[in-house]
Amino acid sequence: MARKKILPMPEGFSAKDIRIESSICTGEKTIGFYSAEDKKLHFAELVRTESDITAFCEKYGATV
Repeated sequence: MARKKILPMPEGFSAKDIRIESSICTGEKTIGFYSAEDKKLHFAELVRTESDITAFCEKYGATV
């Protein structure tokens, strides 16, 4: 079984910056790195299931 490559944390972010946001209109959830400076999620990905959250954290070597 091949090991998944762990990506480095994006510059200026850490595991504590990971945030899940939900759309007010549709309820659609996204996960990414939150920047307090510009109040935006960066490197955001769609969350459909709990496993998407786990996969995002594993991708960057963060603990869930």
